[in-house]
Amino acid sequence: MITAPIGSPAEEDALVQRTGSAARAGAHLIQIRQPHYEALALTRLVERARLAVAGTAARVLVNDRVDVALSAGAHGVHLRSESMPAARVRQIVPAGFVIGRSVHGLEEAVAVERDGGLDYLLFGTVFATGSKPGVEPAGVERLAAVCASTLLPVLGIGGMTVSSLPPVARTGAAGFAAIGLFSGAATEALPHLLAAAISAFDTPGGLP
Repeated sequence: MITAPIGSPAEEDALVQRTGSAARAGAHLIQIRQPHYEALALTRLVERARLAVAGTAARVLVNDRVDVALSAGAHGVHLRSESMPAARVRQIVPAGFVIGRSVHGLEEAVAVERDGGLDYLLFGTVFATGSKPGVEPAGVERLAAVCASTLLPVLGIGGMTVSSLPPVARTGAAGFAAIGLFSGAATEALPHLLAAAISAFDTPGGLP
């Protein structure tokens, strides 16, 4: 999963271009994150991202905004840990709509799986990361415990680098999510970067 915060119109245009490039390079999920966008602006951005990945296997998810995801025809939504229950979302979305959720501990992972409606979990922060200053990393041991506790695919997030992915894969995680790993890479470097990242996982997919 590539998570994508954005800012200015120029950055938005660049993001849409990189979204298409990442999708063609093999990214499975692309999460649009922009909490400060009004609904209409966010809807238009998600529509552009959806068109950018057309013809690939990638799916565009909206961070938390179920209304925007439905309005823009997104492929799914990623819920925050404090969001509404996934089972409630499942009642109002079309078949094949992907629903994921962030979790931060073993008990939380077990509870949200039991509640139903989810396609995957996102667990972190696994390693120290500048995007979450002051947050103590959970480490691969806790990630492994979460993976062992659920039948849902689990993605690790937080401080992901190409060199850190093999130990993440050995936890039983289905994949990983990252911002910094991809945001600093040139567009033309995305195919090589994604190929190196995906090769760390025996089963890079695992989602519906």
